[in-house]
Amino acid sequence: LFAIFAFGSCGSFSGETGATVKCNDDLKEMTAISVQFGYPFRLSRIPFEMPVCEGNTTKRTLHLMGDFSAPSEFFVTLGVFSFLYSMAALVIYLRFHSLYTENKRLPFADFCVSVSFAFFWLVAAAAWGKGLSDVKGATRPSSLIAAMSVCHLKQAVCNAGATPAMGLANISVLFGFINFILWAGNCWFVFKETSWHAQATNKENSAEQGAIDKQ
Repeated sequence: LFAIFAFGSCGSFSGETGATVKCNDDLKEMTAISVQFGYPFRLSRIPFEMPVCEGNTTKRTLHLMGDFSAPSEFFVTLGVFSFLYSMAALVIYLRFHSLYTENKRLPFADFCVSVSFAFFWLVAAAAWGKGLSDVKGATRPSSLIAAMSVCHLKQAVCNAGATPAMGLANISVLFGFINFILWAGNCWFVFKETSWHAQATNKENSAEQGAIDKQ
């Protein structure tokens, strides 16, 4: 369930940033620039048109800065695989529990996979958190204005437009760390099903029994 929330909130995210450009020439009206962006956050491939205040040319095509697809795609891919493995493990726990308890390799494999998922969730959540911070910096209206050369000239006045709402993306990072906590806690319960825990328990019981016999 938490894996669905994680990759769903990240994969379905879309935002909008913008700015306004008003040329000092009274013949030209104020131009509103609106740029849509979202998963997988390949911002360098998202174009927008910059108005030009001089000459007959009306607009130039620019692009947003940065490519943050690697951390976001890794985060979503991990969420999907985590969900699929959870469903497969749930079927084994409920339908084939006797096979799980009799076969010593299954608990061991389950423990190794659980540890791996806990580690990868920590890495993915941290990487996507840093990537999201960079996405916020690249998509804020001030960054959009800084990228447009017309805003550095005296022929135009540029102001901030729509500010991206990043709430859903922030939630995805939060669910990433929640998944890490859940998988890390789950490692203990899976470890109790392995032969390692059984051997440690048998040794403790033998030591206690030996102490009782000496008394």
